[in-house]
Amino acid sequence: MDVKLLAQETALVTGAASGIGRGIAIALAREGARVALSDIDAKGGEEAAAALRREGCDAKFIAADLAAPDGAEMLLNGGLEQIGTPSIFVHAASPRRLEADNILDVSADTWDRMLSVNLRSGFLLARGIGRRMMTEGVRGRMLFITSLHADSPRNLPHYSAAKAGQTMVVKELARALGPHGIRVNAIAPGAIPGGGFDASGAGIDRLIRCTSLRRLGTPEEVAGMALALLVDRFSAYVTGTTVVVDGGIALHNWIEPPEL
Repeated sequence: MDVKLLAQETALVTGAASGIGRGIAIALAREGARVALSDIDAKGGEEAAAALRREGCDAKFIAADLAAPDGAEMLLNGGLEQIGTPSIFVHAASPRRLEADNILDVSADTWDRMLSVNLRSGFLLARGIGRRMMTEGVRGRMLFITSLHADSPRNLPHYSAAKAGQTMVVKELARALGPHGIRVNAIAPGAIPGGGFDASGAGIDRLIRCTSLRRLGTPEEVAGMALALLVDRFSAYVTGTTVVVDGGIALHNWIEPPEL
């Protein structure tokens, strides 16, 4: 008998049209959760949800622009009306970043969009869902996808600032929601192609050489750790922490000095 780890659970995953978010949504759905995939990319999100339904999974897509001032509120109000209060919330949404967006050249609009999607909307969604979990007595779990950039400046100031902020939001949420049986954690991935990370650019060979396992990671490998953090059987006593899934890249000097 195939026993699903997340049967009877409902999950909301942002940034689920591609990359790590999509990988996590697939993993949750295959373990029996009813999954709502959300993204600004309607085509990719619909395709991901449809592919899961073809496998027999319960999946639907909810479009959301988390860079918009009311994006998080619209997803909370409109989206949760469709699925109810989720027991699992994963915030993986993040705009694509460009290496040219260094500290001297990044525009105010690019800065605002990066922080709006990652930090502002992540906080508002987690707080709103957390309040609902508390009211309804749901012993929920939340997961933020942060980055090694949260601790290591790498010429992407808007991205690093957003991820550093998320790391502290995770800790604050874990403190506030823990007494209600709600766990909040983060994963800091290394070089994982797809979504916001383009593996076709210059410097990829050097990045691989600076990774202990000598290869890039996959969304599926991050999703495996996400499952471990979201399933109480494996991590019921884990909250407020960030787990690094990076193939050992943080063990090396992978950050080149910026040319200012």
